Amino acid sequence: MELKLLLSVLASGLVALLFATIRTRWVNSQEVYSQKLIEISQHISEGSMAFLRREYFFLLPFVLLVALALFFANTGYMKFQALAFLLGALASSLAGFLGMRVATKANARTTQAAKDHGLNAALRVAFTGGTVMGMTVVGLALVGLFAVFFFAWSRFTQVDENVLAKSILPLCTAFSLGASSVALFARVGGGIYTKAADVAADLVGKVEAGIPEDDPRNPAVIADNVGDNVGDVAGMGADLFESYVGSIVGCMILAVTVPGADLELKIKLLFLPLLISGLGVLASIAGTFFVRIRDGSDPQKALNQGSFVAAGVAFVLVVVLFSLLIGEDTFGLAGQLGRWHLIGATAMGQIAGVMVGQITEYYTGTNRRPVDALVKASHTGSATNIITGISVGMTSTFPIILVIGMAVLGSFLVGGLYGIGIASTGMLITLGIQLAVDAYGPIADNAGGLAEMAHFPSRVREITNKLDAVGNTTAAIGKGFAIGSAALTSIILFTSYKEAAGIAFAEIADPFILVAAFIGAVIPFFFSALTMNAVGKSAFEMINEVRRQFREMPGILTGDTKPDYERCVDISTRSALKEMLFPAVLALLAPVLIGFLGGKEMLLGLLVGSTISGVCLSIFMSNAGGAWDNAKKTIEADEMTLSNTEAYNASVVGDTVGDPFKDTSGPSLNILIKLMSMVALVIAPLL
Repeated sequence: MELKLLLSVLASGLVALLFATIRTRWVNSQEVYSQKLIEISQHISEGSMAFLRREYFFLLPFVLLVALALFFANTGYMKFQALAFLLGALASSLAGFLGMRVATKANARTTQAAKDHGLNAALRVAFTGGTVMGMTVVGLALVGLFAVFFFAWSRFTQVDENVLAKSILPLCTAFSLGASSVALFARVGGGIYTKAADVAADLVGKVEAGIPEDDPRNPAVIADNVGDNVGDVAGMGADLFESYVGSIVGCMILAVTVPGADLELKIKLLFLPLLISGLGVLASIAGTFFVRIRDGSDPQKALNQGSFVAAGVAFVLVVVLFSLLIGEDTFGLAGQLGRWHLIGATAMGQIAGVMVGQITEYYTGTNRRPVDALVKASHTGSATNIITGISVGMTSTFPIILVIGMAVLGSFLVGGLYGIGIASTGMLITLGIQLAVDAYGPIADNAGGLAEMAHFPSRVREITNKLDAVGNTTAAIGKGFAIGSAALTSIILFTSYKEAAGIAFAEIADPFILVAAFIGAVIPFFFSALTMNAVGKSAFEMINEVRRQFREMPGILTGDTKPDYERCVDISTRSALKEMLFPAVLALLAPVLIGFLGGKEMLLGLLVGSTISGVCLSIFMSNAGGAWDNAKKTIEADEMTLSNTEAYNASVVGDTVGDPFKDTSGPSLNILIKLMSMVALVIAPLL
């Protein structure tokens, strides 16, 4: 039975990759007729792929160093952790590379489709490009987990609980650690890159030179579009790849510790998160066929329709799976925990994911009270804009934390600790289409920039603006979704660490644990300061370069001289690679130092502190940044408001502050808290 279950997981992963391949070929088959469009999109594509290649080359020594540390720190069979770590790092890197490769092809084709066929055709191309990212991530994750699990399982003639806990699952954990390590570098590096270019393009281009966004006269405009891809496509893909893998592995670890379950049942529970994720692939594919609109209708409704259909199909498939695999009342809390308890926990995860997305949309969406308040505050200057934006971000943390808390408590009451793991897996069950909707955003954003730079008719820009406005909302919802999944994943990971480290009880009032919790709580603030400062340094260099070009080449602003785009791309690349190292190393070293110097109980305190403060800070920064962004776009769309220069400049300043909030520090915190838990889980047997 175990082999059949494993092969079904492999089949699901291969189906996802096959679907991604088919969609890639469809995107590539769409023709682009404008030579100007081809030329500009090629600059963006080459810049994006060049950055990713340099980033991966930069990461190679670090990845090899960690793999060697795992090899020499372990003995015997456990030395294979090094190989699993390398495979996880490779899979995460490959997911980002393949997804971004298609995204940079889809942007020009979206622009051409908008010009030739209208809104529906442009939406289809942009969403299909995003679909490749989503399906590539889930496909590579499932195939990678299958390879590691099958390799580990096949080396034992008899598998018992000890073999599962001490030999097989540690290899899966190492695979997840490899994915998390690459994800943090990709998120931080991509975030620094994109915001350095974006800040310079806004402040020097819009405020100082008075030229529109995506104007080809702006030397930073190509770097800005490249940044959308390396930060919001490759970075987000790597982020959710490791969330997806982490939630599955954490749930598998908790399956072995379920009280009252015999070995046969524990093995079934071990496979459940893998099987649920496999069914999610089929549901996500089904959902993609429902993303359709007519010209004049709302693209957001079409994207929501696809996501809701996928969620409904996934839930039905999960009910069928649990009915076939799990008995009515088989094990667990008070002896009454069966299939319907687990179905309930899965539903709680799905519902929590939807609610977090909707709350995020309320606080960051256009024509919503928080963003309208920001627009109003902009009329009295930058100071009131900043104050109101911070207030919006802080306020948004409360309802989201309540939803996450209810999901954790509800799933625990019906399924114990394993129920929390199933809820986390349930939240990410339709990641294929969720990530497709999220990756659609930067493709639509790039398409709008290309329409501006290629001097396409205004009606084309109107279509791409409509797609881009929806993309801002989907990006904000995607970040909220990533935060919610990170919170649940982190909880099951440090719970898994507690089990792996053999900690039966920890006294929170113990001064050592309390101090560790304080240290853990301050790490996200220190990490955010480092990443924000990195953006500031990179942006400073970029701003000076754009000013230099405007000053020394006056023909740029008159349209007689072509800006030096390559110089700006190079500045962003060098700065991002240099500045991303220290924040990423901090996340890896903190749990190692606390664990070996203070002991396993102090390390547990560190994880509790970092998770609580990290989740709250991430929500605040991401939502404040999203609200500032859409407040600026609201002012830009309203000609009467736009005529008020003070309000417009205040909104640009707010958006500039919010950019590193929502695209660098905020999203990177998701990976920080998960990576620290994953490192703790890997070193638990050594403590």
